[in-house]
Amino acid sequence: MKHQKVCDLMSDAVVRVQRGTPFKEIAHLLQEYDITAVPVVDEENRPVGVVSEADLLQKMWGGEPDPFPAHGEQSRPSGAKAFATDAAGLMTSPAVCASENWSVVDAARAMARYGIKRLLVVDDTGRLIGVVSRSDLLRVFLRTDRAIRTEIIEEALVKTLGLAPSSVQVDVTHGHVVLSGGLPPHVSVTVLEELCRRVDGVVAVEFRPTGETGAEGSASAGL
Repeated sequence: MKHQKVCDLMSDAVVRVQRGTPFKEIAHLLQEYDITAVPVVDEENRPVGVVSEADLLQKMWGGEPDPFPAHGEQSRPSGAKAFATDAAGLMTSPAVCASENWSVVDAARAMARYGIKRLLVVDDTGRLIGVVSRSDLLRVFLRTDRAIRTEIIEEALVKTLGLAPSSVQVDVTHGHVVLSGGLPPHVSVTVLEELCRRVDGVVAVEFRPTGETGAEGSASAGL
């Protein structure tokens, strides 16, 4: 099954700065474009880091000790970012990037792994071409039930499993897929359900067997 790619969902309108961009200019950009972070690129438009609101806020307390140490930690002075005056000193580096050819699943896993809300998108040469956010990825769940049903029939049943389009009844309601009917002995219910779960926009899958081949039906399962 083929998932949508990052390049299909990303925004190519990316506000960016360079290492020498001053502190106040970055603050103006974040406010003007209503964004929470901005990528830092080199002379060849390759990402080298990211400056976020949190990075800028460190300027407020300078080198003063932290009055609210976490869970018994000793108060300690803030890092060098509190004294930085440009993007080079403020940025978090390296930047976490996604290839434009990544699937939405790859991107979602990377965001979860690094605990971030967006990924910079680069082309095959490593140059910045866009940004993809959590909300962009969630757009796959806005696919219509008809589109989901069509992909399951054409890709899962016919192309992958070699079944006739009418061999299994496929009903989709708000992303919940209900499969009903009987399967030939060489086709596993578990495999069919897994193929359906891999379709973008599917929320849950349920198989309701009929006849003698339905003994291995399973309960509904969310993603």
